[in-house]
Amino acid sequence: MFSGTTRTARSESDAAKQAVSGTNRCEFCQAYSGHRDAFSVVWEDADFMAFRDRSPASLHHFLLIPKIHIDSVKDLTKQDTDMVRRMEKIGNDILDQHQVPATHRRMGFHVPPFNSIHHLHLHVHALPYTSLARRLKYPVIGGFGTSDKGFSWFAEVGQTIRILHRGSTVGTFPC
Repeated sequence: MFSGTTRTARSESDAAKQAVSGTNRCEFCQAYSGHRDAFSVVWEDADFMAFRDRSPASLHHFLLIPKIHIDSVKDLTKQDTDMVRRMEKIGNDILDQHQVPATHRRMGFHVPPFNSIHHLHLHVHALPYTSLARRLKYPVIGGFGTSDKGFSWFAEVGQTIRILHRGSTVGTFPC
């Protein structure tokens, strides 16, 4: 499925847990495991799915998820860098389909505990935001010194890739 062996082992472990419990409690796992009618799917392949956000912060607001359960951006490691790069490419492809200029794009992940769904999802936005409150929910704070990201509950996709590539993990504090 993905290039890293970590993802395959994790997906097999998750599948085993779901089989034992008899149910899948993750709302986003439902998007690709039988309850598709509750999601407005705009893009899909064997590994990922994208759908419109139910409470959009901008005219075009999509969520891109892997088809294996990963709790959050905090669970990603250096081995996941290529997966996140692929997610960025898919996000850009979706925005290309909607003719969103490169200067009006923002993509990133909320960092726990500031996420509402515990399944990794990339927010794919076409700016501007619909309100100041919506804009404040997705702050991109640049790093300083050796940090790629400042103190923030949102990690822009480029920041995430750089942090993972150097072997660090993404958090709310500068990293």
